[in-house]
This record gives sequence, structure tokens and C-alpha cells, in this order.
Amino acid sequence: MSTTLDDVTDGAWPYHRRVPLTGLIVDRLLMADDVAAAKFLTGSPIDDPAREQQVLDHVRSRSGTNEVDPETATAFVRDQFTASKLVQQGLFAHWTTHPEEAPTVPPDLDKVRKRLDQLTTRLLQELHDPHPPRDEPIRTCSHVSTDGSLLESLDTLHRHALDVATRSVHRTTRKEQHP
Repeated sequence: MSTTLDDVTDGAWPYHRRVPLTGLIVDRLLMADDVAAAKFLTGSPIDDPAREQQVLDHVRSRSGTNEVDPETATAFVRDQFTASKLVQQGLFAHWTTHPEEAPTVPPDLDKVRKRLDQLTTRLLQELHDPHPPRDEPIRTCSHVSTDGSLLESLDTLHRHALDVATRSVHRTTRKEQHP
């Protein structure tokens, strides 16, 4: 049903070089598939407020080190959570309706979360980049790469989640462009 992280990290997707922040956001969104699989197969709820609060506390404490405004950083990470939950909800619904397409082996959620934490750190580093390639806000996936490879490679669920995940980047970009 969806693109896997292996599909996009094999060098076939040029967006990582051109739009690093968006590339990392997509990587994080694709990890939501593994989170969904682990939660679906173990009967865990999608919402995990304790985990979210732990990550947000860490982001607030580190935002000074990355020279990112704590409010900007937490809004951005909240958007990542919202987008991830959107993917998880979509996959739960799909797997419930089509159980034959549901995963059968749960990924190791601890390993997935470790990778998510690494991606969050890298995302915050990119968010700090004083010269991001964000002259024009990324309102849709079609803006991510000129050849459209990202748009074609993501399913509708992940494209919608990408729009959600980049909301705070749009707001920040608009504020910077129109003080």
C-alpha cells in the first residue's frame, strides 16, 4: 500500500539533496508505518500522550542548543506527531477493512522510536539552518522536487500527512517573508 523507508533511501529520490528538511519529514512520515504496524498488532492505542510529552520536553530543552525558538520547535514537532497519527489512523482503518493486507510481524517499537528520536534531532538541526531552501513554502508535495518523484512515490495518505507535517514551516516562512 505505501512506500517504505528502504524505497526512498536507496538514492533514487533526489529530494534529500535539494530539500533536506522535507526529506527528513518524509523519512519520519514513512516511519509512521512501522509505528502503526507495531501498535496495530499489539492492540496499543495510536495516541501516546506520555511519549509525546517526553519528546516535547526533550525538544524544549534542546532547542536552545540548536538555536531554534522553543515555541517554533515544539509547534513543528507537534505537526510531526499530528501527521504521524494521521498516517497511523489511515493504516489502522485500511488494515481493519482489509485484514489480508495487515502486517503480520510487529516491528520492534523501541528500535523504531530510537530512529524517530534521531530523525527529530536532525529535523531540528535542519529547522535551524539559516539558509533553508524554503523561498517558497511547500504547500503541496509537488513543490518538493521538480521531477515530481516524491509526489508519485507517496500515496494519498502520506501526501496529506506531508502537508500537515509542514504546516508550521509554512507559517514560519510566511512570517519571515512578510514581517
